[in-house]
Amino acid sequence: MPSTESQGSSTPFASIGRSILSIRRDQVHSMDSHRNSAADQELEAFQRHVACIFHGISGDADEILSLPWIRSLLDSFLICLEAFRVILFNSKAAALSRPPLDRLISEFFDRGVKALDICNAIRDGIDQIRSWRKHLEIVLVSLQGSSHDRPIGEGQLLRAKKAIVDLSALMMLDEKEGQRNRSFGHNPHNKDNRPRPNPSHFRSLSWSVSRTWSAAKQIQALSSNLNTPRGSEISSSNGLAIPVFTMNNVLIFVMWTLVAAIPCQDRGLQTHFSIPRSFCWASPILSLHDCIVEELKKKDRKNSRGLLKEIHQIEKCVDHLTVLIHGIQLPLPEAKESEMKQEIQELARICNVLKDELDPLEHNVREVFNKIVRSRTECLLTAEKAHST
Repeated sequence: MPSTESQGSSTPFASIGRSILSIRRDQVHSMDSHRNSAADQELEAFQRHVACIFHGISGDADEILSLPWIRSLLDSFLICLEAFRVILFNSKAAALSRPPLDRLISEFFDRGVKALDICNAIRDGIDQIRSWRKHLEIVLVSLQGSSHDRPIGEGQLLRAKKAIVDLSALMMLDEKEGQRNRSFGHNPHNKDNRPRPNPSHFRSLSWSVSRTWSAAKQIQALSSNLNTPRGSEISSSNGLAIPVFTMNNVLIFVMWTLVAAIPCQDRGLQTHFSIPRSFCWASPILSLHDCIVEELKKKDRKNSRGLLKEIHQIEKCVDHLTVLIHGIQLPLPEAKESEMKQEIQELARICNVLKDELDPLEHNVREVFNKIVRSRTECLLTAEKAHST
């Protein structure tokens, strides 16, 4: 009987114990599922966010490759990079230092280092356009008399001719000589005595762009060995392999577009984007890529210094003025004078756009450069802390 009572009393107790353990396991499983669900939702939201951003800048086909559009593209990149940074730093530090995620993130920031060179080359390209604008303004001032109901004089016409010849020669010279070795990253003064990043983090290529540097090879290096994440990589990285793949493609597309649009030595645009259409952001990016490639194929754009809309307008305006001024007789016939006024108005409009947009564009490029550097430094520090703990 005692043993029977003991058995009778222990059975309900064991059952209760198992019930409590079962409930706790269910609660833990529910909490883990909730965490996983929240993380999955965050990653899916990031994909949709990127898609929405690129849908937004692909709306007006006439504005693609214009200076305001390029600035919008760079702003879009900064927004995507910030959202990506938030995802990384919301993840556990230990996860960032485990394979395969450590390798994928390292490869992304290695591409970021290569992108710094492109930013430096684009800065020099912006300076080239500024020098072209100065010559355009000389042409504009020289011919301004005809737009103020004053007859154009022989001296004005000669100055305009010389400025056009100088501009054509300068554009050819810029194409041959390439870049001038300047960098956003190099600051010799460092007035606030902040610790400088280790130069080895960026290697020599991010501090200057040599005369033998090639934009085509740099874009090729950016896009090489980029593969769609496999199922094993996605599962072992808790899904983080997908946003890393997304940001790699965003980075490559933005840098490729900059090289296509702005004067850059050894421009090569043969990069092929093989992005699975299953990604919601693939469609707008591939659509923009196709649009830019079609622009490149146009007969009057093949020998252009850049696909930037304003560069095309400069080239057309200079060509028209060259034909118009060549062999012109003074005083101008009424038909020629009307045509001259139209060209001068177009030239004035282009000069105003360049004056308003080039400085903000350089600021955008500098911001992209600095953001890539800061994000890489933060990620390296986080990974080092994870290794040391």
